[in-house]
Amino acid sequence: MTSAAAGTEKPSDEPDSTTPMISLSQVEKHFGDLHVLQDINIEVPRGQVVIVVGPSGSGKSTLCRTINRLEPIDSGEIRVDGTVLPAEGKALAKLRSDVGMVFQSFNLFAHKTILENVTLGPLKVRKMKKDQAREAALQLLERVGIANQADKYPAQLSGGQQQRVAIARALAMNPKVMLFDEPTSALDPEMVQEVLDVMTSLAKEGMTMVVVTHEMGFARKAGDRVLFMADGRIVEDTDPETFFTSPSSDRAKDFLGKILSH
Repeated sequence: MTSAAAGTEKPSDEPDSTTPMISLSQVEKHFGDLHVLQDINIEVPRGQVVIVVGPSGSGKSTLCRTINRLEPIDSGEIRVDGTVLPAEGKALAKLRSDVGMVFQSFNLFAHKTILENVTLGPLKVRKMKKDQAREAALQLLERVGIANQADKYPAQLSGGQQQRVAIARALAMNPKVMLFDEPTSALDPEMVQEVLDVMTSLAKEGMTMVVVTHEMGFARKAGDRVLFMADGRIVEDTDPETFFTSPSSDRAKDFLGKILSH
């Protein structure tokens, strides 16, 4: 089986494209008596868009937040691009800089302009030159459709625009992975699509993404894979078409029945 590969080994300093971009192995997490993550085992190949859905309280956001150690786990192992998630210190800060995160709330610095919000990470963490950081930030703001807002402050923008700034800010760090935790749930309905459009374009460009969302249309269109969670467990792990047309568990059927009938 392996003879064909003999003599064609990669140099050891090259990343192995077969290494999962994200892997969680036997991950457990409690909040007091509440067992929020139970025996979580996932591998996310590079370039895959994984959508995490499920009822409230099922552990979706906690799962997302463990991937860059915003939530520490009780046991198990998490790796990003083959590297075990460090517990703390500079190694953790470095790994976090490779994992972009977009939250429900936009978490922008109110006293800084949009451009300053986007350039802050590259300047401070990546030690990028100011002109280079500014040029890259303007390109990203163009990409998310708000280059004309660069000199404004967050309070002068709509919620949808602020969330697009938050995405540009995460992308400015040139991350290997993007995590989205309910990125549209705080938005007015008419602003949801403009954020989902940016996320869809990212997915098409091959960004590895883990997206916790209630937006089922987006899940079906942009996702490569759906994880359905309930009671801290992954109940289903399948492609979107299978999940939406013929879910295998009663929990998923019940969830879809409620959410799709609205």
